[in-house]
Amino acid sequence: MSDATELDQRHDHRHDDHQHHDHQHAGPRAPLARRTFLALTGVAAAAVAGASGAAAHDGRGWGPRPDLRHGPRRHHGGRGGAQRAAVGFLQAATNAYPSVGTGPRLAQSYADELGLFSTAFVYDNALAIGALLADGRRSSVQTARVIGDGLVFAQENDPDFDDGRLRQGYNVGPYTFYDGTPQPDGLVRADGRANVGWQFGFLGTAVGDMAWPGIGLLHLFRATGDRRYRDAAVRIGEWITTNTWSTRPLGGFSFGVDGANQPVPNGSTEHNIDCVAFFGMLRRATGDRRWEAAAAHAHTFVRRMWEPASGWFWTGTNDGVEINRDPVPLDPQTWSRLALQDRRYDRALDWAATGLAVTDDASAPTSQLPDGERVSGVTFSTASTTSTAQYNGITVHPQGVWLEGTAQLATSLLDRDARGDRHRAERLLDQVRHVQDVLGGGQHLGGVEVDGGIVAASSLLDTGFGFGYFQVQHVGATSWFLYASTRSNPMRWGGLR
Repeated sequence: MSDATELDQRHDHRHDDHQHHDHQHAGPRAPLARRTFLALTGVAAAAVAGASGAAAHDGRGWGPRPDLRHGPRRHHGGRGGAQRAAVGFLQAATNAYPSVGTGPRLAQSYADELGLFSTAFVYDNALAIGALLADGRRSSVQTARVIGDGLVFAQENDPDFDDGRLRQGYNVGPYTFYDGTPQPDGLVRADGRANVGWQFGFLGTAVGDMAWPGIGLLHLFRATGDRRYRDAAVRIGEWITTNTWSTRPLGGFSFGVDGANQPVPNGSTEHNIDCVAFFGMLRRATGDRRWEAAAAHAHTFVRRMWEPASGWFWTGTNDGVEINRDPVPLDPQTWSRLALQDRRYDRALDWAATGLAVTDDASAPTSQLPDGERVSGVTFSTASTTSTAQYNGITVHPQGVWLEGTAQLATSLLDRDARGDRHRAERLLDQVRHVQDVLGGGQHLGGVEVDGGIVAASSLLDTGFGFGYFQVQHVGATSWFLYASTRSNPMRWGGLR
């Protein structure tokens, strides 16, 4: 989680004034996670989803509506063609701004139509590294190295800190902001520092947004032997353990720091699963036993979030003391399989496949599918199927399919490989390939029309955590599609096939 646009004022759970309507379980607000971190930055952000978190339920969106006119159907030629087209999209996102030269670069996360200009979220870029390495072709590996070099540059050239942190997002190409202010640089500012995405408030540092780049860099180290990537990952691990090790009763790692560098006490199940994977990989890459203790600390938190009666993981905690029980999101269920590979928790996948199943039909009043289309998959959380939120005056579709999550589920089923899992995964992948053909046509990266990316959602959906996902091509969704297509596990050392 890794991870529409996570636009709220981003990338899982909400904070302070950015709240959603409470659902069946009254109690503490859901904890922050990677996706809603933008709420903490203090900048009046354009909602990644097309609306600010504060406006999510009254329709007062800030920024343009995404252009959802449907381009022509695109035929990508079956499984191999779909995979090549997805790789082409990731490469186009990385090379979208030739005017910035061949220096350090990152991939723009969403097509221009979302309205975030050249924003590159580090979570999406970490996913792209692994997906390109899993594809394995020479040009893909080269592009993965370009992104890895961009992350190393950003870490080594932060404008304010020298402690190993990465920010939530960066600018990677020139644009003019909504207020008329020019942003002329790529990832490298004129003064040689990293071009942090301050325009939208992407200034903070979240544990999930550190662990995933660490995972991507370790995959690069394993693939190339370049120690710069391992050393950068070690610095990430040291930042996490130094700044977010929680001593509260539930343990684990807390959320991170906001844009003012103030600690955020919330704890996310998703983040701690990320840490189990990352620290386990660090142990393998370095031989240093301290990472075993860090992985165990995160694992303890994750075990405490397991609900055996229902067969799912809770979302996390707001204060390190009490578990938050509403809503229940998808990614802890899928990522727990990939990171832990523990049969005790395999029921989480079965619950996700049924409890979060949705079908988007063009005949529904709030569907944004072209006439006659129908797409099935899974949604973001238990709140998504009942939401009536609006983003920029557009009412969400309760049956909107979250394509990133649908590909996550396919990836996790293939990793488990129990009876029937391959068939279920392939049915999900068929849906994603169909979406690749029929949605997102005519969209752009850096002003140039682009093809092959997977849109974030089949129709606008609300996550239940104060942000939404739109029908816009997305690096994160495309990367998870590639993981499933190549039967890879990005959360395990040696998991990229």
